[in-house]
Amino acid sequence: MANIQTGTETGAREARTPARLNTLDWIAMVLLVIGGLNWGLVGLFGIDVVARLLGDMTTAARAVYVLVGIAAVYSVYLCASKLPAKP
Repeated sequence: MANIQTGTETGAREARTPARLNTLDWIAMVLLVIGGLNWGLVGLFGIDVVARLLGDMTTAARAVYVLVGIAAVYSVYLCASKLPAKP
């Protein structure tokens, strides 16, 4: 049963507050979007934007690929840490 005046709920459910993303979370998200779009273009059209911009397997291109991979691993950790604990 909800208490309309205070906005609280009485019962077994706990109120959840939305989790805020910090700067590292946003950087990882941007890198994942870049990596995902790049792989989508590779799969659909055979166009590797990172390789075209930075050269084929240059140090800079490899650094971008490594950063996208690290962002993916970090995002797995982030998602796992945001899951609610089982009662």
